[in-house]
Parts: sequence; C-alpha cells; structure tokens
Amino acid sequence: MKLYESAEDYLERILVLKERNGNVRSIDIAEDMNFSKASVSVAMKKLRENGYIVVDSDGGITLTELGLQAANKTYERHKVISKCLILLGVDKETALKDACKIEHDLSDETFQAIKNYLNKE
Repeated sequence: MKLYESAEDYLERILVLKERNGNVRSIDIAEDMNFSKASVSVAMKKLRENGYIVVDSDGGITLTELGLQAANKTYERHKVISKCLILLGVDKETALKDACKIEHDLSDETFQAIKNYLNKE
C-alpha cells in the first residue's frame, strides 16, 4: 500500500513521541501536531486498519513492524534533509519546515545521493 504524506507524518510523529515520552496516545498526537482529536482519531483508525499501528485497551499506540519501517524511513529523510539545508545556510527553523515538505517527494536515488554526500563530510 502506498502511504500518503499525511500517513507518513503521523507515523513519524508517533515514533518521535514514543522516543520522547515512552508512550503515545491520540491526544498526544493531536496536541503535538495541533490537529483536532477527531482528525487524529480518523487517521489512527486508517493506520490501524492498514496494519501500521496497534491500539491497546488503554488507548496506547504502538507501531507495528510495518509502521516502524515507514516511520524510520520518513524520520531519517527528515533528519538528513534538514541537516543538508542547515549546512547550506538555511536557518534551523526554516530547514526543519522545508525538510518536512521535501522528505515525502524526494526519490530514493536523490535521497541516497544526498546521504552519501553528507557522509563524506
């Protein structure tokens, strides 16, 4: 299944919140992303139905192996692209916002070339 940009953003956010807080619930995602609880609820239902997350009886959200792979891929792209933009002289706040937009549309080939270039530094 092809993930849409919004689904990738949700999975990435779950990963980051899990690393930061240890556990994640829909309300945490809504507050962190400044989205309505209803929007997050709909998105979590779709992610659950497609096998990207599991929601326990207390509302705790866990990434499945499939979800973790997708989240890690998006998060790695975000970190590498923002680092590249900062090295080019873009201020950090702008670089982070732009990386969020670029990470979804960049081809694997171009991303790998950027990553390889940065690893040479």
